Order: sequence, then C-alpha cells, then structure tokens
Amino acid sequence: MIGKLHAPVAALMRQVARDIVMPRYRNLSADEISEKAADDFVTIADRESELRLAEGLAKILPEASIIGEEACAADPAILERAGEGLNWIIDPIDGTGNFAAGRPPFGIMIALADAGTTLAGWIFDPLTSRLCHGVLGAGSHINGERVHARESAADLPVAALAVYFMTPEERAEIQGRSAGKFTLVDIPRCAAEQYPRLVLGENDISVFSRTLPWDHAAGTLFLNEAGGCCQRLDGSPYKVGDQRRGLLGASSPRLWDMAAKLLFR
Repeated sequence: MIGKLHAPVAALMRQVARDIVMPRYRNLSADEISEKAADDFVTIADRESELRLAEGLAKILPEASIIGEEACAADPAILERAGEGLNWIIDPIDGTGNFAAGRPPFGIMIALADAGTTLAGWIFDPLTSRLCHGVLGAGSHINGERVHARESAADLPVAALAVYFMTPEERAEIQGRSAGKFTLVDIPRCAAEQYPRLVLGENDISVFSRTLPWDHAAGTLFLNEAGGCCQRLDGSPYKVGDQRRGLLGASSPRLWDMAAKLLFR
C-alpha cells in the first residue's frame, strides 16, 4: 500500500507548491502574516496550503485522519490523538518565519503514521524541487535516487543546535558542553532543510528541543532510513503522539552515541 501512495502524494505536494505557496513567496502583505505565539508565524499561504493538502490526502487515503499544524493551532485537542490510529500529518509550510521574511529555506512536509509509528514521509523544497522521501523498512530517496547518510569531511563534527526553545539554563548547559567539541553552524530554522543536511553530509549533529509531529515525523524517518540516527535523548525512538521535548539527530549511529555522551549524559 505505501509504495502506491508515493506518486499521488508527491504530485499533490508539487501542485500545492506551484499553485499556492510560490505565488505568495515574497508577495505577502502585512495583513497576511500573523503570530500564533512569540516568534511563531503563520501566513495566508500556510492556511491555504494546509486546506488543499488535507483535501487531497483525504482522497488519496480516506481511512486516514488528518492532523495539520494549523488545524491543531485552532483546536489543540486534535494533537492529543496524534498517536492513535492512522493519520496524515501535515506541515503546510515548514520554516514559515523564513517564508514570511522572503528568504529560504522553507518546505512542505507530510507523514503517514499508524499508532504513533511513521510509515512514510515526504519533504519537498519548492525552491529547488528537491523531494526527500522515506518509507519504513524500504530506505530513503531524493528525487527518486536512493540515498545513504554520510558524515561531513570536517575535522570536528558539524553541529546545528536548535536551542531557542530551551530554557536559559538548558541553553547554557548545551553551549558549554559543545564548546571545542564541534564545528558549530547556524541552524536553518527549518526542519525541512535540517534533515536533508544531515543525510547529505552538510551537518553531522542536530539537536531539537520542541518536537511537534509535523516538524519531525517525516524527517526522523527519512534520516533513520538513510542510515543515520534520530532518537530521543534517552535513546528511545521518536513516536508521533509522544509530547516529550528533546530529539538528537546524527548522520551516523557512531556520531549519535558520541554526541549523546558529550551533550546529555
């Protein structure tokens, strides 16, 4: 069943990017951008994208419920059932802050999960048309080509640490532990870009504090199926519906173990 979903889901993402997302890029008026919370933006394109994606996915697999980022913002009770049954999980525009500011990166993310386990995930970059796709037990692909995660060639592992949702104490602890151990780089503020960077050898380590399913269900599967490693800080797998904070991704299991010991043990 999962294999038959890829083509229609990919076509839907491309269509929504072409018809809704890209026409609004660098073309938003002030009243089309708002803040759901501090530093958490939403635009008219997010809302229109989610509606169109939800309609399309409901036709592709009607038995799956829909869990969308903007729907959950309007009704938080939807998120409470994220780990139950078969669900489409939608991030209509990941990296909305970048999109609203008229700069890359941003992307569209979709995952299919059953009882909390992600079965398939798609990450589409509308600017480059890069489509990342992972299927549980069947590997990861970019634009149809099988990919395997690889470590960077840097002398020290390259780390992008998303600490902005951490407490000041947590932030100071991570920054202190990472000093001199990694080559630190800026985060893209876009999970749809961060996960491909870990697979493509651009980054080796990434730490996330907030782990909402629309940001991470597709990406964790894509990284793990490519041979990298993305797990909770205690080494347990990421499960949709688990509302704990903290997630560590790495381009290889070896680097995951090293980073976990340096940063969290």
